[in-house]
Amino acid sequence: MKIGVWFYGLGTVLTGILNIAWGEFDASHQPIKALVTNVAAQHILAYIAGMWLIAAGLAMLWRRSEKIGAAASAIIYSIFVALWLTRYYAGIHTLGWRIDVILGVSFGLAQQLMLVAAAALIYVSTTSPDSLLQKRVPIAARWMLGLPPILFGLFHLIGIRVFATIVPQWMGFGYFWAGLTGVAFILAGLAICSGIRDVLALRLLALMLLLFDGLVEMPPIFIRLHDQPTWGAAVYNLPAIGACWIFAEFLVSRAGLVRTGDVPEAPSGSYQFDVARYKTMKS
Repeated sequence: MKIGVWFYGLGTVLTGILNIAWGEFDASHQPIKALVTNVAAQHILAYIAGMWLIAAGLAMLWRRSEKIGAAASAIIYSIFVALWLTRYYAGIHTLGWRIDVILGVSFGLAQQLMLVAAAALIYVSTTSPDSLLQKRVPIAARWMLGLPPILFGLFHLIGIRVFATIVPQWMGFGYFWAGLTGVAFILAGLAICSGIRDVLALRLLALMLLLFDGLVEMPPIFIRLHDQPTWGAAVYNLPAIGACWIFAEFLVSRAGLVRTGDVPEAPSGSYQFDVARYKTMKS
């Protein structure tokens, strides 16, 4: 899990640095304006959140403080999840019941849910193998990491005209790449939720996000150096990549424990049964 933790931790640190550098929240990921309209209060909260994110991210990079860092990350990203939930009311109240509004808010909500799931998995990895958290959290994490890609894929297909325009010109075939990305997201999400080839899907999803970051999100930074949303879009993918890798390695490590007998077999529907089923299917 160390590679995933480093991606996740460094991404969290960079997110905090952006908050402090601009003195405000990135509206595309942290919609604080849904609750706080006072500009001065937003600046103060942005600095506090930035320092929190930096401290949490750094804490996860050292084994002794990893548990504290994971808990702190889960808390701050859960707050962002709550902020996105308030956007449902604001969006529907302002624009009405529109599919693009619902999907747009759900897109932002899903992005933060993935980060909460990863923080919870890091925290659980520091607990006893037979603890209740080891049984319950991975089940929730499977859905929190599996449903968002399905939503991302649907969003890509519905808004294919928009996503086709952000495909680099040198690649060409914008509609093709936008559609392929949408289908890939959906297939990855289905694999993660079903537990069929989930580890492979998680690793390929992490690779796709890495390529997406390098080819699509990072180049605009050199053109719009002073634009926070541009930086925020590029930085977000780092903890998201880490989240996918963390769950993939978590599944592999738990499968090894079941195989060696360090974790007892469990009835159908539990996480241990899920892991054992995966190993059987893989072999």
